[in-house]
Amino acid sequence: MSVLHPVLAEVTERLRERSRESRAQYLRRIEAAQGNGPHRERLSCGNLAHGFAACGVTDKERLREGHTPNLAIVNAYNDMLSAHQPYERYPELIRNVAREAGITAQMAGGVPAMCDGVTQGRPGMELSLFSRDLIAMATAVSLSHDMFDGAMYLGICDKIVPGLLIGALSFGHLPGIFVPSGPMPSGISNEQKSKVRQAYAEGKATKAELLEAEAASYHAPGTCTFYGTANSNQMLMEIMGLHLPGSSFVAPDTPLRDALTREAVLRVAELSAPGSSYLPLGHIIDERAIINGVIGLHATGGSTNHLLHLVAIARAAGIELRWDDFDALSSVIPLLARVYPNGYADVNQFHEAGGMAFLIDQLLSQGLLHADVRTVFGTGLDGYAQVPHLDEHGALAWSPVSKESGNRGVLRGVAEPFRADGGLRMLSGNLGRAVIKVSSVPEDRLVIEAPAIVFHDQDDVRKAFERGELNRDFVAVVRFQGPQAIGMPELHKLTPTLSVLQDRGHRIALLTDGRMSGASGRVPAAIHVTPEAQDLGPIARIREGDIIRLDAVEGRLEVLVDAAEFAARTPATADLSAHQFGLGRELFGMFRRNATTADLGAGVF
Repeated sequence: MSVLHPVLAEVTERLRERSRESRAQYLRRIEAAQGNGPHRERLSCGNLAHGFAACGVTDKERLREGHTPNLAIVNAYNDMLSAHQPYERYPELIRNVAREAGITAQMAGGVPAMCDGVTQGRPGMELSLFSRDLIAMATAVSLSHDMFDGAMYLGICDKIVPGLLIGALSFGHLPGIFVPSGPMPSGISNEQKSKVRQAYAEGKATKAELLEAEAASYHAPGTCTFYGTANSNQMLMEIMGLHLPGSSFVAPDTPLRDALTREAVLRVAELSAPGSSYLPLGHIIDERAIINGVIGLHATGGSTNHLLHLVAIARAAGIELRWDDFDALSSVIPLLARVYPNGYADVNQFHEAGGMAFLIDQLLSQGLLHADVRTVFGTGLDGYAQVPHLDEHGALAWSPVSKESGNRGVLRGVAEPFRADGGLRMLSGNLGRAVIKVSSVPEDRLVIEAPAIVFHDQDDVRKAFERGELNRDFVAVVRFQGPQAIGMPELHKLTPTLSVLQDRGHRIALLTDGRMSGASGRVPAAIHVTPEAQDLGPIARIREGDIIRLDAVEGRLEVLVDAAEFAARTPATADLSAHQFGLGRELFGMFRRNATTADLGAGVF
């Protein structure tokens, strides 16, 4: 390990100073809730009897005595999500391990877990971002009984892990650990799948051929293997010290996976108040851990969704993270991983090349991570430069990671990064602020200056393409997609269409107050534009034919129109009623009406 990089030290100190009062208030709140010993000792006899009424004899006796930890299991299981299907058997596994250790564990509650892969381009996607805050609420309800001394959070995918963590931080006096289930085996390459998607968009592949390609990619229990938000979540939980070392990308339903889950039970029991090493989750997630999360995002080319989620997570811990902090760190954090859509490899190949242990070891060696953090493993972050395995007796053990990458096409050391920065950049100008991910954008497309074509629905882009109206240079302005409008859906249906047009040689870009997440690819996309159109932001004053300049080199986003004339324009409006009613969406009106802006996390907390 080296001395902390000066930019990292400076950004952390600014964050700490900015958050001084809000963080102090948060810590006072969780410290007031801590107490000594098992929490259920505070319950009345009637409360406690309700809490253990359905337990078996052994568990009931331990809960009556009140001297041993009782662990909450908060589970996002359903068997429609491939990533979450393995969680079906986890509660029983966890309860059995707890009994063997002389403690107890109870299913505290389930949280909803929708699949963005299923809802892409469908009305359900408009509920997706706000499901994060609903999951946070459901997590808090699950922990609200004062029966628990620690918690195990079972979740993987897009909004689910951020929601679980925001909810967990509201009960930050409880120790907690996040328990992954691992990625599915590699199917056909993501590159092959993308080619079929583009061929289908051009009418050169049939629907049957497209379905065959998709089914060969998404084909088994486990997380999707591309590096989108779900796998970025796993990276974050590990680099922020909430996973056991090396556990993020171990395959489901394997002996090593089960051994890591068993160890997670024992670790959180040790961290509980009745255990030997009390450590609340709210103390693990501090300014240093949050900064480490931002660094991990840059170093791996992770999901742009975390410019929303990490901000919201930090706020839940009393920390005022800003997009400026991401921007300040981006110039000094090298890109060490190339995982699809930023490269050919998937997360299994990343893991086999050295994975998180190699990444963390390399960053620590140059002072590019905070090493002196608290973690569920009981060490600083140096303990995460290790690889888990089963020894000759079948026992779980860790060994130091190799100093050499197992595949330099996927994972590299700091001496030879794929690029000097992580590829996430902030844009600003007379259209507001936005985010762009450039790690897979060709160098000659980092600056686009072209006339605007304005859309209020992503389906209208596809229809214009099918009518042959988009065979030219342009910037697709897709507005009224923000959190206050229709819930800020991901706009992945645009990717094949825009990729086809770029491959034809046209200079194109996307400008939207919606999202593209971790699967945004080679087309330059200024996303998360704030203020959004529904909030009368400048994006609402763009007119067809206005020249838009997206400059990812200088970090500028501008409409090249006379300033006085642009300011005098009446902002456009859109009829959003079809998006706000039906299929459960009216139930999310509270979130839409109270949503913060994208740069504040696009949530209600």
